Order: sequence, then structure tokens, then C-alpha cells
Amino acid sequence: MKDTGREDHHSDAELSGSERISYSGPFVNKRPGKKGARFNLPETTTSKDEKYAETATGARNDSVAGQSVKPAHDDQKEPEMTLLAKGLDKRSGSNVVRTASSRIRQVSHEIKRLTSLSKRPPLGRLDRSKSAAACALKGLKFISKTAGGAGWAAVEARFDEITASTEGLLPRARFCECIGMKESNEFAGELFNSLARRRNMQCDSINKAELREFWEQISDQSFDSRLQTFFDMVDKDADGRITEQEVREIITLSASANKLSNIQKQAVEYAALIMEELDPEKHGYIMIENLETLLLQGPSQLVRGESRNLSHMLSQRLKPTLDRNPLNRWSRSTRYFLLDNWQRVWVMALWIAVMAGLFAYKYVQYRRRAAYVVMGHCVCMAKGAAETLKLNMALILLPVCRNTLTWLRNKTRLGVAVPFDDNLNFHKVIAVGVAVGVGIHGISHLACDFPRLLRASEQKWELMQQFFGDQPTSYWHFVESKEGVTGIVMVVLMAIAFTLATPWFRRSKLNLPTWLKKLTGFNAFWYSHHLFVVVYTLLVLHGYYLYLTHEWYKKTTWMYLTVPVLLYASERFIRALRSSIKAVTIQKVAIYPGNVLALHMSKPQGFRYKSGQYMFVNCAAVSPFEWHPFSITSAPGDDYLSVHIRTLGDWTGQLRTVFSEACQPPPNGSSGLPRDDCFQGQSPHFPRVLIDGPYGAPAQDYKKYEVLLLVGLGIGATPMISIVKDIVSNIRAMEEEENALENGTGGVGNSPFTKTLSPSAQKRKESFKTRRAYFYWVTREQGSFDWFKGVMNEVAELDHNHVIELHNYCTSVYEEGDARSALIAMLQSISHAKNGVDIVSGTRVKSHFAKPDWRDVYKRTALNHPDSRVGVFYCGAPALTKELRQLALDFSHKTNTKFDFHKENF
Repeated sequence: MKDTGREDHHSDAELSGSERISYSGPFVNKRPGKKGARFNLPETTTSKDEKYAETATGARNDSVAGQSVKPAHDDQKEPEMTLLAKGLDKRSGSNVVRTASSRIRQVSHEIKRLTSLSKRPPLGRLDRSKSAAACALKGLKFISKTAGGAGWAAVEARFDEITASTEGLLPRARFCECIGMKESNEFAGELFNSLARRRNMQCDSINKAELREFWEQISDQSFDSRLQTFFDMVDKDADGRITEQEVREIITLSASANKLSNIQKQAVEYAALIMEELDPEKHGYIMIENLETLLLQGPSQLVRGESRNLSHMLSQRLKPTLDRNPLNRWSRSTRYFLLDNWQRVWVMALWIAVMAGLFAYKYVQYRRRAAYVVMGHCVCMAKGAAETLKLNMALILLPVCRNTLTWLRNKTRLGVAVPFDDNLNFHKVIAVGVAVGVGIHGISHLACDFPRLLRASEQKWELMQQFFGDQPTSYWHFVESKEGVTGIVMVVLMAIAFTLATPWFRRSKLNLPTWLKKLTGFNAFWYSHHLFVVVYTLLVLHGYYLYLTHEWYKKTTWMYLTVPVLLYASERFIRALRSSIKAVTIQKVAIYPGNVLALHMSKPQGFRYKSGQYMFVNCAAVSPFEWHPFSITSAPGDDYLSVHIRTLGDWTGQLRTVFSEACQPPPNGSSGLPRDDCFQGQSPHFPRVLIDGPYGAPAQDYKKYEVLLLVGLGIGATPMISIVKDIVSNIRAMEEEENALENGTGGVGNSPFTKTLSPSAQKRKESFKTRRAYFYWVTREQGSFDWFKGVMNEVAELDHNHVIELHNYCTSVYEEGDARSALIAMLQSISHAKNGVDIVSGTRVKSHFAKPDWRDVYKRTALNHPDSRVGVFYCGAPALTKELRQLALDFSHKTNTKFDFHKENF
């Protein structure tokens, strides 16, 4: 049995984002009878003399079992008045010490609870047959996705393992581990207390039989049973009532279990809010019926009638089809692959064809030369690989010429056929080609050509005399030559750069000793990559001092490299020039929870960019040579530039420290940075910041799509925030222009009847195609929502036509329906209905719990937009890339809605 619902363990949410929101509603329904989870009461009490209840008990051995409870003087026995103590039969082993007197005290305690309930007027019965209530009845689970009988075997195995050294007794401190709530120690402890309190047990350990009884209750699938268990957790004095103090304690406990520190700090305020909602008559307590009413109030089903049928049909179409004919399966998969990747396919096919052609050309050329007589196929292999190396060393610079690629992306239509989004992937592919070429070239020379030259007969050496002079007698003669030294040094430098560029070293994923750890990370990658200056210099020298070629025009290495090297050098020069000329001034600095540094800076004159693009940032106070890319979070229409930088490595950590020290202390005199904006305005103490950009990115093409699906994980929301802000700005501008045109105060033309949109407005209308956008932001920490709280509220306020649909997911909160997040969901519903503010995000956008069900997200998008092309833009951890891309392919193949997936690359 697993503890599901958390980010680290929950693999797939079961409910859709829109269907999982619980809205609060009026709590005024009255019902004639009061039905608890374990007992019912008569509808009314008419006798004033009815002040106590009669109980019938049966004693057997050392146990007492309650059989019936009814009010005194009531001649008719209620069959549903059986006590919850029913079934407390004799136990074996240590249960004998639970004497009959303790059972009698338990029954007496239940009688006290029963009689106390009649002091408050009964509530109206809530109709559980309604769709919202029926959906809510599935919630409040203590053991997620696990039936009691099916999960007991795993619990029993853990019990045996834990109690091996405790004489068969499970301590309270390890109850959480035994039932699968290892990460919710405090919550499981309170659950243990309530279950023990229910049975009048005053102990800190239980045996297996008692654990089985506990397990059967918490894994009971009955909603009434789960509701009673939850109520007992809150009702710590077991008097059948929940006071405001008890509500405050359970709010603190739930907030702690779900890592919601802000809610934990405001527990007093939220407890008062719940009491105000559920105890309008100011009794000072709430009953189990109030909790039931709150839990069963929920939103109506969003998918009804025809939409439900369409959803069912779509689910049927998405089921995998099994074709027994392997030829048909291969043909279908090949067709889908070519349709989805035709841009990559033709580029890779062209590259491979050119490499093969160059290799074959050199191979045949040396096959006909005298060197072949001495060295055989080895010299042909070495020269063929060398020719591919020349071209690859030229091509590898082009994907990182970012200014050139941005110009081609923005000013030409080559993006239709050329996959500019894959520039870094192509850079890596060429690097692999370089590594293969170096291997073939070096091994052929060192292991084959040189030994054959040493062993050549005098007759054969005469053919090589003109190239090598006298025949050498030592292998080191070739290694110590200019060609050998330059080649070996190049191989060593390439090996260093290639190794430190791998994800394991670049992201410091390896568990290395401290002194070796300093040689990894982004800094090591950055500086080692600049060894290419030495490598290219040695490559030109290596190509000049060739063994078998003397004519200058046949030494073609410099011909391959001239244009790419000059292009890349000019790019670096432009970067240095542009960053020094376009100086920026820091206007605002803020540090948010989650170690995120926000920099707002002046916008240089002529700095034009598109939402989704990024720029490089340099801070000489940290490192004068390092430039790091960050998505621009401001919109093109803003009069400032902003970036949000999360502390993940050495450079970002030092940058945060530098700005923390530069910030002026708050007015109250305390030192350090507060939770939000620490300083606003210019300061001579701020370090100098240089920027370079903007540069093209996949997300900048969002305007080509009428429907957008934007997905951001954690700090990966940054490019999406700029897009969302730009959509709002464009919508607002178009509305203003249309209103002005209708009022006769805008447009062009002499007559109000012939006026049309201005050229700029017409251009905006033609280029801006987005009519609907869905933004899914998934983050682990509650404090992360502070990063873009203003943007969220602005969208909720200005988006009158509901073009943008925002979905915030906090994965630290257990999934909706889990008992650990039940009270958070109640608070969320009440607060959002009363104040219009979400308690998790602190914005007007209501948050969801746990992770989204991405298949359901795609499914609802396909249902809402048939015959449409949806642009899916993702920025975040690579782990989710494969799932989102595969879902986009599946839905594109099997529905009439096409999904184009784009992943951010830096």
C-alpha cells in the first residue's frame, strides 16, 4: 500500500482539474433527522422528562457489548440505535487486560454523546443523490486507492518487520510507517489517538489484532464511516462537538501535513471563518452534520448530455488498437513518425548523406593513390573521417549563432521547413559526429598507418619517400611530429569539453568527493567549452602540416572553417558591443520564497522582443565572463524588462547573495531581505548588470495558434507568464480599438461610416490569432505562487471574455479526496466563495491539489476544440517532456484535433 497524492509518490491524478474543485454554497438546508456515521436519532424529542437513555448490554467473559440504546419511556425500539461499541468481543493475548469496566465506561461515554446531541436543533437532510454529492462521497479517504482487505497484507508485513524487536507491539511513533503515511507523521499520530480514544484505549502501542481493527475502520469505503473517523480526529475531547480551538488545531495539523506554511500561520483566522460559516447561530461548536453538509456541497458536473457522450466516444477512439499484422503496424508507425518529424528527418537525412558522400569521395581518392599500397584501407578510413571532421567542425558552430538564428526565425519563412527549435539538439548530434570522426581518424593512424609505415619494405617506402623522407625506426617519430602533437592535444581538449558537457557533470548529478565536485557544474562546462578557441587554432595547424599533401589548395581545412568561425566571432563581438552600449538600470529587486530573485530593469532603447524569448544576463560582480540565459517575464508592451532567477547553482546563488547585500535594509531597521520586495528604485549599491538579446525560442510562435496549451513546471512558468501578459495586452488593445471605432473616435477614414482599423491595429489583428489559452502551472511549494501573484490577479480582473483559463497546481498538497487535504478543500471552498481569494495561492485563481492528469487535460482540450490545431508549449524539467509529447502525438493521430508540441531549449 502506497501513500499517494504527494509529488514524489503520486504518478497520475484521477480527477480532472475542473472537476476536482469543491465550491462552497449556502449551508441552510435543514433535515428532519440527524444521521451520524454510526447511529441515528429520532426526528423529534417531545417529552420533557426524557433526560436519560436506557442501554441494554450483554456481558460475556471479560467483554461487554452494547446491544441497544434508546430514550427512556420509548416503547418502540429503534433498530438503528445500535452503539458503535457493538462487536467489541473478546480478544486474545493482551486484550484480556481490557476489562469489562473499560467497556462499560466506553458505552457510558457513547450514551453521553447521544444525549448531548439533542440540545441543538436538527439540520435538514442533504440529498446525496445529487451529482455533486455523489462525487463528494468518493472523497475523504484515509487510505488512497487501497481497499481494506487488499492492503492488509502489506500492512501486516510492515507490522511484523517493525515489531520484530518490540515483542509484537507497534509504538504510536511508527504507526504512520506501518499504514503507509510515512510522510504524514503528525497526521497519522492524531489518527492513532482518535482511533484509540474511540475504543477508550490509553496506551502508546497496539498489537496486531488492534491494528487490524484500526485498519478496518480507516480503510472502510463507507462515507459515513470515513466522516465519523475524521470527526473523531477533530473532536479531541470526544464530546460529540467541535469547538473553534479544535478546528484551529486540525487546520494547523492539515497545513503541516500538506506543507502549507501560510495557512499554518493563519490558522486562527481560518478557524474563525469555518465557525462563522458552520455555526451561524453562535453555539460555539459544530456537529458532524455540519461537516457532512460542507463536504457534500460541490460543483455540478461539467460534462453532461452530448458532451458526456463525446467524451465516451473519444475515450473509445483513444484505446490502443491491436493489429496482428506486423507489416501494417510498421507501416502505420512509420507514417505517423514521418508526419510528426518530417522537418527533423530531412535535415538529418541531408546531413548523413553529405557525410557519407564526403567520406566516400576521400576513400575512393586515396584508394587510387600510392599511399594505399603501403597503408591499405587504413589510410582511406583516416582520410574519409578527416573530411567529415572538417565539415562537422564548421557546422557545429552554426546552431549556436543565436543572433543569426533569431533573425532567420523572425524575418524569414524558413521556420516552416527548418526546425529551429532543435538547434541545440542538432549541435549535440554534430558533436557525436565529431567524436566518431575523431575516433576513426585517430585509431586508423595510430593503430594501423604508423605501424605499417615502420614495417614497410624498402620498395614500398620509396613510394612514401617524398612525403616522409628517410624511413623512421621509432613509433614516436610520428607521435612527436607537428601533426601528431597537434592531433593528440586536440583529442585531449575535446575529451575534456565533451565530458564536462554531459548532463551528469554539467548538472552535478554524480556523487563525487568534494574536491572533485568543484570541477563539475555549469562553470566547468562554460569554461571548458571555451577551449574551442585553442582547438580550432590547432585544427588549422594540423590541417596545414599534412603528411600526404603539399599543395596549399589541397589543404582545405581553412576553407571549411573560415565562414562559420567569422560568423561566430562576429556574433560574440556583437554581444560584447551590444551589452556595453545598451546599459540597463536596476529598478526593482525582489526575493520570493523558493529562492527566486526577480530583477526589474530599464528597457534599453530599441530593445524589441516577443513573448517567449529569452536574453543572456551577465553580472561582473559574480563573474565577468559568464553569461546565463533567462526567459523574459515582462510583456513586450511593458516599459521595463524583468527576469525571475531561481537559485539552482553556483552562479545564481552568488547573484542572489550579491543583490541581498546590496539591498537597503527595511525601514524598521531589521536586516536581511523580507519575504517580498526588498527595494524599489535606483541605488548606487546595486551591481552592474549587462544583458544580451533577445533570442528566439519556441514559445515565441504562440501567435500562430488559435488555441494554446501552456505548461510550466516551477520556474519553468517564466516564458508562459510573458505570453499570458501579452495575450491580455493584445485583447485589451483590440477591445479599445474596436470600441473607439464604434464610437467614431478611432480608425482611419473621413466619414464615421467608412472608417476602418488603423494599419497597426489591422496588423495586430492579423498576426494575433489566439482565441483561447489554457495555462497549467505546477509547483511544489505554496510560496511559489507569490512569484506571479500580480499577473494572476490581473488576468482574472481584465479577462472579461474568459480567453485565458488558469490552472494552478500545488503538488505538496495531497490529492483531493484524501483525508489529509479534506479540511484544506473545505477552507478553500468557503474562502473563495466568501472573499474570492484562494487560500493556497493567495490569488483569485483557484488552486488544484497534487498533479494534473495530463491525459484528461488533452482530452478536454480536444473535446472543447474539435477540428483545431493546438499549440502545446512546455518549459520545465525534462522528465515530463516525454509524456506530454507522446500525448500530443496520440491525440493528433486519433482525434481531429491536432497538437503541436514545443519544448523550451536554452
